[in-house]
Amino acid sequence: MKIGIIEDDKLLNQALDIALQNAGYDTICVHTKKEALTLLGNGEDLLLVDIGLPDGDGLRLYQELQKTRNIPAIFLTAKDEERDMLAAFDMGADDYVVKPFSMKVLLKRIEAVFKRSSEDQTLSCREITLYPLRKQVFLKGQEITLTAKEYQLLEYLLRNQGQVLTKENILEQIWGLDGQFVVDNTVSVTINRLRKKIEPDAKQPEYIKNVFGLGYRIGGR
Repeated sequence: MKIGIIEDDKLLNQALDIALQNAGYDTICVHTKKEALTLLGNGEDLLLVDIGLPDGDGLRLYQELQKTRNIPAIFLTAKDEERDMLAAFDMGADDYVVKPFSMKVLLKRIEAVFKRSSEDQTLSCREITLYPLRKQVFLKGQEITLTAKEYQLLEYLLRNQGQVLTKENILEQIWGLDGQFVVDNTVSVTINRLRKKIEPDAKQPEYIKNVFGLGYRIGGR
């Protein structure tokens, strides 16, 4: 397992690096938002994210990294305030640790995140199977290739199977802050591209259904 460490305090960054490597993890260490956007976001299985970075907010950084791949995160901060905790969880945090913290406790929390991830191994709808941890999608047993947005859209639909998701829901979840800047038909275009890859007949979809005047739904009636 590979863990990305995003922490501007060089001594703490080094201490985390040593502790994690001693525990058997691979690591990659960065100290700023700029470094994180350049070096992270591809092969990590978990991120440790300092909320207070010298060149930006760790919460917003995590949101940007999430656009390319859904990566679990534990946030690190010196702030012990409810609003910071709520903001972190709203951004998709898997856990939240207030400095100073015990390395032994942090390692246990990391183990807990990986355990939850391994327990959530598949999402499925009839002949579609999605593996969140591996970021792979199979249709009738054959792996299919999706773009980052197509994958995120399919995972979002499968995690909310049977529910109607509006275009606004999808824009906010998949495009985040950029949702307000994308063109009006972005969601429908991405839906249509995804349908061509998973539907027997994209013009008569069996998986992703239009719910007239409301949005889209996968699964359910």
